[in-house]
Amino acid sequence: MHGADRREGTVPPGHLDRTPLSDQVRGILLDHLARGRWQPGQRIVERQVAAELGVSQAPVREALRDLRSMRLVEFSPHRGTRVCDLTPGRLCQVYPVRGALERLAAELALPRLAGDVRALEDHATGMRRAAAERDVDAQVRHGVAFHREIVRASGNAALSPSWESLAAELWTRLSLTRVRTALHENAEDHEPIIEAFRRRDPDVGRLLQLHILAYAHEPIGAP
Repeated sequence: MHGADRREGTVPPGHLDRTPLSDQVRGILLDHLARGRWQPGQRIVERQVAAELGVSQAPVREALRDLRSMRLVEFSPHRGTRVCDLTPGRLCQVYPVRGALERLAAELALPRLAGDVRALEDHATGMRRAAAERDVDAQVRHGVAFHREIVRASGNAALSPSWESLAAELWTRLSLTRVRTALHENAEDHEPIIEAFRRRDPDVGRLLQLHILAYAHEPIGAP
């Protein structure tokens, strides 16, 4: 999606690669939620989204079902689909689950990576560049890709869908804009993780888990 399309909340017809279409739509809806296109309580009109994306309503409906399972939107017969309140307290409920999943992913990935951290280093470089340019979009993109690479390297086919269901892009953006806003600090925080994978540190899973929990400053269970 081009920058102008992101700002206006529209996507040119034919932009989506349509495989799988509902996943593409879900990603775009998550991006819109993260950017605040829809405020808490505001209705997301299925027909309008489908028209903007140049698709039928079926993949939009499926994507919205996924967002309901993530507790990002709620549906009622009389009020339609409306955005939930995405508070820092919600972030503090999601991040312990994400931390546990990534701890397992790191432990599984450690022998598979065998000290090869080139992909992680590339994303860390992207985060540092984004911090220097005050580019939140790039910081989110490289930050999520860094963690997704660890999940991918775990080689566990059941782990990845569970991790993706936590909407890492959305919560990372909310964390960086509402809770932990120092982009340079965010970039630097990933260096110890890279070093732990490089030296094949058996405690890398715990290190990664603590790293994730540090991005939710409110006490666990906050409203």
